[in-house]
Amino acid sequence: MRSARLPRLHTLDAWLAYRDFRYLWFGNFFANNAQWLQLLSVGWLVRELSEGSNIAGLLVVTVGGINTLPGLVVGPWGGVLSDRFDRRKLVIGLQTVMAALAFAFALLILSGEVKIWHAYLYVILAGCCHSTVQPMRQALIAGTVPREMLGNALATNVLTITGTRIVGPFVGGILIFTLGFFWNFTIEACLYLVNVAMIFRLRTPYHRPGDARQRGSAMSNMIEGLRYVWSGERAFFQLMILSIIPNIILHPAWFLFPVFTTDVLNRNADVGGYLLAVTGVGGLLAALIMASFGFIFPKGRVVLGAAVASSLTLLVFAFSKWIALAFLFIAAMAFSQAVFRTTRGTLIQTLAPDSLRGRMTSLQSFDRGFLVVASLGVGILSDVTSPSTAMAIIAVLGLGASAVCWALLGRVRRLE
Repeated sequence: MRSARLPRLHTLDAWLAYRDFRYLWFGNFFANNAQWLQLLSVGWLVRELSEGSNIAGLLVVTVGGINTLPGLVVGPWGGVLSDRFDRRKLVIGLQTVMAALAFAFALLILSGEVKIWHAYLYVILAGCCHSTVQPMRQALIAGTVPREMLGNALATNVLTITGTRIVGPFVGGILIFTLGFFWNFTIEACLYLVNVAMIFRLRTPYHRPGDARQRGSAMSNMIEGLRYVWSGERAFFQLMILSIIPNIILHPAWFLFPVFTTDVLNRNADVGGYLLAVTGVGGLLAALIMASFGFIFPKGRVVLGAAVASSLTLLVFAFSKWIALAFLFIAAMAFSQAVFRTTRGTLIQTLAPDSLRGRMTSLQSFDRGFLVVASLGVGILSDVTSPSTAMAIIAVLGLGASAVCWALLGRVRRLE
């Protein structure tokens, strides 16, 4: 009689087997650390600068969401550029610009002349670069591993998002509380430069260059991508609809963390950093499970179920006045959102032809450009009612939208 054996874990298969994927992974790790550090720091900076204002909640939430606004314009064009030119060189150039912007903002803070509008301007400029470079970094993954390893590589890459959400905010919150904001933005600049150093060594042996430039102008390439989303593969369009739930309806709750921390939990920036870091714990656990065991259930049902779970856990978190309870349920929400984004990303990268990969990746992030509008509404709602009430309302909206999507998005529901 044969003894039962545990299945072999596949957590780091792609990471161990492909050197170029390791370079990209480390580069993304440093770049994502910089992004989380920026999100935490700019929110608390505006919170400090708006002290005593009756619209502090509005200002804090919108400065967190406005960095996605450029995605409405530059994001899709970033996908076109990604399919027309060398993605690797574009990433190097854009991340260098982001480093320069972060260091310049750090010097402005050091001068003591920083104003709220400076923070908004910095976030918008950085958002222009981020909206362009993020789809390119995602599309690069398919060039570093063979197709059969793509799901494992994408799940492993999520570790660079969830893991850095632990490190960046944890350290950032302590730095704000002890040394001030200058060092946070200086470190952000340095992290972007380390990312550039990693990408310099990267090669993409599995990339199959398309002929986007041979098929016409940039505008015709854009139209080609839009036409493919609308009629070539309807699952892309339905996934865009579904993504509205975590990306627009629910995500503004994260920008309320500074206000929630001070007004509900009665704590300071260090605890605010811990709260954001705990979301990284939940996301990290989800990424580890998915990288280790793969996709046990049909991917379409997983993304739909994750949207429901994200809404439910946010609803409970909204009324969690004890720190331990708040940590538990925000970690559970982050777990659900990491499952959603990992599964959706795998579906996009496996369904997209390489010649359209940049455009498909960028168009799937297009909805995040509307996040600032949702953040504006949530910020006003928080000031009129309370942070807890605002979070509860958007959680209920998320639940309703999830139920509608489950009923109507049949193409997504059938995806394996």
